[in-house]
Amino acid sequence: MAETGYTAFTSHRTGRVTGRLIVRRVPERNTRKLAAAAQDGLFQVWRHHALFTNQSAPLVEAEKTHRGHAVIEQVFADLKAGPLAHLPSKSFTANSAWLAIATIAFNLTRALGVTAGGRYPRAETATIRAQLIHTPARVSTSARRHHLHLPTRWPWATAWQQLWTTIMTT
Repeated sequence: MAETGYTAFTSHRTGRVTGRLIVRRVPERNTRKLAAAAQDGLFQVWRHHALFTNQSAPLVEAEKTHRGHAVIEQVFADLKAGPLAHLPSKSFTANSAWLAIATIAFNLTRALGVTAGGRYPRAETATIRAQLIHTPARVSTSARRHHLHLPTRWPWATAWQQLWTTIMTT
């Protein structure tokens, strides 16, 4: 990481902001993708993330705070792509109830993802819904007992079984 003093919006007469420009260098993870596309990147081994802040915190602490904001922005994007894309009414109270229910559903879906393990703790809620909640199963009844028949070659059966076992044993 490196930092330097920086003044933003210098083309404006008013509204100039003085702060710090922090640049973080991280290893490129998609080197195979670049090689497969036969492309020469400007930075073949490293990616650079820049951030502008007016915090007076130490360099590492300011960058850590910025990464924390990036996590919450992903949560907002996930909610906007799902239930918040269709707020139902012009009524504030109806939208408030919708937001509360959407937040509860989001938290329950995230908990299911963490419980399922594998790649699901970091997956988007749409992926968890499509692969674990929307289960293509058949329910049958025999001797007054209900049975759930899952597909034989279902690719997410292991994660779903882990989720089911954890829920049923707790």
